Amino acid sequence: MFKNQPTLVIMAAGMGSRYGGSKQVDKMTDAGEIILDFSLYDAMLAGFNKVVFIIREEHRDVFRELVDERAGRFLDIEYAYQKLEDIPEGYEIPEGREKPWGTSHAVMAARHLIDGPFVVINADDYYGPGAFSSLYEYLLKNEDGDKYEFCMAGYKLENTVTENGHVARGVCELDENGYLVGVTERTKIEMKEEGIAFTEDDGESWTVLPEGTVVSMNFWGFSAAMMKELEAGLPAFLDKALAENPLKGEYLLPFTVDSLIKNGKARVKVLTSPDKWCGVTYKEDKEDVKNTLEAMKDKGLYPEKLWK
Repeated sequence: MFKNQPTLVIMAAGMGSRYGGSKQVDKMTDAGEIILDFSLYDAMLAGFNKVVFIIREEHRDVFRELVDERAGRFLDIEYAYQKLEDIPEGYEIPEGREKPWGTSHAVMAARHLIDGPFVVINADDYYGPGAFSSLYEYLLKNEDGDKYEFCMAGYKLENTVTENGHVARGVCELDENGYLVGVTERTKIEMKEEGIAFTEDDGESWTVLPEGTVVSMNFWGFSAAMMKELEAGLPAFLDKALAENPLKGEYLLPFTVDSLIKNGKARVKVLTSPDKWCGVTYKEDKEDVKNTLEAMKDKGLYPEKLWK
């Protein structure tokens, strides 16, 4: 095993409010697999041995049943819990706050389980095998120098949308060498007659994004230094959020990465993937995802049963 072998961190604390349930654990194939099984399988083939799930503590039994007895027989699985009260001394949870503190805070929950490079993904997205291999190899071969050496899986926008509603994506700007210049979070991107477009005014106006636009799907590769940066940045986030948006303010990974790039502390290599994303953002997506995954099995891209 490599000394600094990357760990896979999977964010699974959300409940998928638009889908109306815990979409992370909804069975998607005839063999009873969930979307997450495919990410774990792809990660294992890419070389990952250790996986840390970030979940809510009350969901532990569900995940143990779905993960430990299947993928857990082949991978080292650990759990970290995202808790609202996991904030620095001197800060208090605002009255009425129920929403978690966001993806940067979620990743921080794994800080005591990770001491090397790590990759972060969402639990409810199918990413395809290519990005797992690319990010794993990049983190093995690149160490921090005068800047942190991070990486990101970049997807073509047209490979990441659903016909059933809007999606949120981080629209990326790259330099001529394929490094990330910045990420702009667009929370409402939809397929329109004129093309794929986003709105910032609840649909009164739409801006079309060019075909081939690179977007982030929250698939990041970080050196160990990122954990310290996430902790260091939390107080400033809380100061702003508690003053401006105490009930819903979120400490988000794209914003943290963007800040480190602009401050000259990190550079992020964008490793573009040709794979097509699929996921269940809405209930209507489920049949499409099921058909896509089963079709890949029929083509021999995956075995009939992932965890034999």
